[in-house]
Amino acid sequence: MFRSLTFLLTLVFSVSLLAQAPKKPNSSEIYEAIQKLNVLGSVLYVAAHPDDENTRLIAYMANHVKARTAYLSLTRGDGGQNLVGPELRELLGLIRTQELLAARRIDGGQQLFTRANDFGYSKHPDETLSIWDKNEVLSDVVLAIRKFKPDVIINRFDHRRAGRTHGHHTASALLSMEAFDLSNNPNSYPNQLSKTEVWQPKRLFYNTSWWRYGSREEFAKIDKSNMAMLDIGVYYPLKGLSNNELASMASSQHLCQGFGRPTTRGSQEEYIEFLKGDPLNNSNNVFEGIDTSWNRVKNGEAIGTLLYDVENNFNFKNPAVHLPQLMEAYKLISKLEDEHWKTIKINELYSIIESCLGLFIEVKSSSSSMTQNQTCNLDIEVLNRSDIDVNLVNYVLPTGISVSKNINLTNNTKFNFEEGFNTNTVDYTTPYWLRSKGTLGMYKADSDLIGLPETPRAFHVDFNLLINTIPITISKPVVYRYSKPDKGELYKPFEIVPEASAALADKVYIFENGNPKDVEVVVKAGKANLEGTIELAYPNDWEVYPKAQKISIANKGDVQKVVFTIIPPKTQSEGLITPMVKIGDQIYTRKLVEIDYAHIPFQTALLPSESKVVRLDIKKRGETIGYIEGAGDVVPESLEQIGYNVVIIDPNTITAELLQKFDAIVVGIRAYNTLETIKFKQQQLFDFVKAGGNLIVQYNTSFRLKVHQLAPYELKLSRDRVTDEHAEVRLLAKDHPILNFPNKITPKDFEGWTQERGLYFPNQWADAFTPILSMNDKGETPKDGSLLVAKYGKGHYIYTGLSFFREFPAGVSGAYRLFANMLSIGKSDINQAKTLDD
Repeated sequence: MFRSLTFLLTLVFSVSLLAQAPKKPNSSEIYEAIQKLNVLGSVLYVAAHPDDENTRLIAYMANHVKARTAYLSLTRGDGGQNLVGPELRELLGLIRTQELLAARRIDGGQQLFTRANDFGYSKHPDETLSIWDKNEVLSDVVLAIRKFKPDVIINRFDHRRAGRTHGHHTASALLSMEAFDLSNNPNSYPNQLSKTEVWQPKRLFYNTSWWRYGSREEFAKIDKSNMAMLDIGVYYPLKGLSNNELASMASSQHLCQGFGRPTTRGSQEEYIEFLKGDPLNNSNNVFEGIDTSWNRVKNGEAIGTLLYDVENNFNFKNPAVHLPQLMEAYKLISKLEDEHWKTIKINELYSIIESCLGLFIEVKSSSSSMTQNQTCNLDIEVLNRSDIDVNLVNYVLPTGISVSKNINLTNNTKFNFEEGFNTNTVDYTTPYWLRSKGTLGMYKADSDLIGLPETPRAFHVDFNLLINTIPITISKPVVYRYSKPDKGELYKPFEIVPEASAALADKVYIFENGNPKDVEVVVKAGKANLEGTIELAYPNDWEVYPKAQKISIANKGDVQKVVFTIIPPKTQSEGLITPMVKIGDQIYTRKLVEIDYAHIPFQTALLPSESKVVRLDIKKRGETIGYIEGAGDVVPESLEQIGYNVVIIDPNTITAELLQKFDAIVVGIRAYNTLETIKFKQQQLFDFVKAGGNLIVQYNTSFRLKVHQLAPYELKLSRDRVTDEHAEVRLLAKDHPILNFPNKITPKDFEGWTQERGLYFPNQWADAFTPILSMNDKGETPKDGSLLVAKYGKGHYIYTGLSFFREFPAGVSGAYRLFANMLSIGKSDINQAKTLDD
């Protein structure tokens, strides 16, 4: 019995028990958990990305309706931008996954995913579904429905608006509509039915609002007979918060997207439009016709009799008095025939019982990480803070060894035990969807893991208890707890790392000429006394010196830096270099990436360690560049790669004298959206141009623009973008210096671009601007605003929506050559100018 109950607990909750400080619910939170225990209804909210979810509605369903509520985000947001750091693509997806989980911890929901990769903006669901592999993503949505078994599905987006919003958005709604019908069909994805079963949700809604109709006035005119209205501004006295306050706090967890915002209060209407299933009968109750009481399950009436009494007569001063009823309910739930609700409610009850007892159980490792086949020391703490009779029968270590105890856990008496176990050869710790290389649109994952937000931890200790003589098993993950003088108590996950990992200092190494470059490799030891060698794998037409070097690291966690000299070929070439660390007969070729932000748990990912080397045919003028950082990118580091001296400028320090020191000033992506003080410095930047300077402004959005005047002439931003990275690029101003000096730019320079051409191009500009390029996605009109140049006074103002911030990290040669021309404009000598005139 012990082992089967442990399996149920681990199956459902292992991914929610990662390295967070243990939750210690107070009486109000225990009472709310009992309220939720007594509701047998589920809601699934469906959208495409992190931040798409309506936290107001999720919080309302989870905390007011008390329904089991989950958000199915089809992607992890890998294709967006990052306002808190340099991480992009899969590492950004890792951050956004954790931000979603942080939001769910606040609004009370659960988090689910598919394997879809956020490849960037898409203009139509047809494009989205061709890149995603529609059949596979649809399979994942069907699987989510079959596993979660929602009574109600709510789509964030309208399936009828193809081509009028982000293609991922519409695709999420289309897939949800289709999965609603397929999830109950045994002929649809029958391979899933060995581990789950068919399920038919009761009804499906679209979470509509006035913005769908253009204005509040237009929305007020429409027929709402097919809609339900919910007041999501309800107040929760037990929390001291309203639902919309709770929702604002949850959405503010999306910090890498700039979603930090003030809380809101008061009555607020939310609308959902009926789409499929059993319609509502003039009701705002989404569960109309669905029994969400304990009567829903066979033999549930007796359980309800016990648990409704606990809810109605809850003792806030001493919740432990309810343990006899809770344990009796536990015995009855364990016998339910309905495996779905039995699993869910047993796990909810575990948490409530543990909280009522004031039971603290922790398994602390001696280190935050170990390598394979090492002995890990454990410090186990067990404490019962109630008068209830609790006996620790035994605990089962991760290796399966049972340690007998038979100890009576008397009130507030702490018991500590020391154990050890061997880590064996379990997989290295890394996000499961990053273990194997996927495609542009899809991640790969083992079938058992599809949908989970995180990789389940490999090591748990199962504690077999007798509570009032009733056996119960509580499973705890191995964690690492420590403290810092300036931060207090902290937790990290316990992880399995390789003996050695190696990271190159940069993702791309640009060789602007035939001169060699020194490349630094950082080797990190996963264990003490690491001895071995390191060498580089490199393209055939390149050379590396020396061929191999020795590695000797005394302490676990320490690093050794080694430097190789890379000698490029004489002609333009590109390829990959990979460090190979040999320890004994093992070769390690991956890097260990650590992500440490205050608003999310500490994260690590084990990724392929490789960097691109590019021998460029490039010329440039000017030496010193001033860079005003915006939302975060690696453009400064990339410009340094081609020989520029880049100085980061604090906008607060901008003066005319400071600007005179630079050959050009570059403004980072979305700087005019994120920097409050830059509006006070804009005129000085214009004066710099007028006096002969060169100012390059990279893309911004018109939303929340901090400046009244973006350029010295009229310039209006739009939402125009070209998402096809292979879209034809037409040279409009073939004779313009920016396409000719010092590098001749041709259509070939736009080959190999990644994710997109560019975004948020201007669509209106003064005659002083010269449009340089024209491009468009299939079926669209030409977009000529991707690169605009204007002479202003003696200098040049350049605005570009081209996605250099994506192309530079990918080592796209043409992007570097074009940007070098942008920096060099106005610096041609008389002979060069004459040549261009000829």
